Amino acid sequence: MKTARLFTLASVLFAALALSGCKPPWPKCENDDQCKERDGQEMNYVCVNGTCKECGQDGDCQEGFVCRDNACVPKPECYTNADCTGGLVCRNEKCVPECTASSDCAEGMKCEGNRCVPDVDCTSDADCAEGEECTPDGRCVAATPDCTVETVYFDFDSSDLTPEARSILQSNAECLNALGQNVVLEGHCDERGTEEYNLQLGERRANAVKKYLVSLGVDPSRIKTVSYGEERPADPGHDEAAWARNRRVEFVLSGPGT
Repeated sequence: MKTARLFTLASVLFAALALSGCKPPWPKCENDDQCKERDGQEMNYVCVNGTCKECGQDGDCQEGFVCRDNACVPKPECYTNADCTGGLVCRNEKCVPECTASSDCAEGMKCEGNRCVPDVDCTSDADCAEGEECTPDGRCVAATPDCTVETVYFDFDSSDLTPEARSILQSNAECLNALGQNVVLEGHCDERGTEEYNLQLGERRANAVKKYLVSLGVDPSRIKTVSYGEERPADPGHDEAAWARNRRVEFVLSGPGT
């Protein structure tokens, strides 16, 4: 009986030794237990698809780490810009300043205070010096004068400038010089008289205005004249009031002179 017991015990020990001898060579595995140590060194790995790996999921890593490609790596600071605070942005899973130099910013932007901002001189007129204004593309330029030119009127069958017309032309000359624009002087007449006569009268009126503007310092190369005679009435009426409104020289402004 004693011999039988000894035989049974020996069989169990032999089987255990046989089983232990069947453990796959590292890093091969069949279960997590086979990944807990290697050559007597504690590993605490897990079996992933038949191979011992540091991790198979985030829960296999210690706090503050996540599982990436079966390795535990520090948990990212961020995934999107919304994960960052203090004006920082998310790049390569770290919260960093948006820029440290303008080369870090997109075209048309520059780096100011670690933020990419539009590369402009101004965002409003208040950012510009006195006498300058802010353009839509953010540049400070000389302010456009706030002025307008007015139509001048003439007496019947006359190209002489009235005192009122001269006063208006003085203001118009100042405005034209400030704007630096070209101008076309359009001479007009009322319906009385022949078409040919009225074309000539309209031309005389336009030339009279030009001559006076030049005397006030407006560059003659920026002034052109044209006559429409009675072709373009401002008032279609057929009475003295309508005729008075049609005896005129109008100012048509265009781009700066060249």
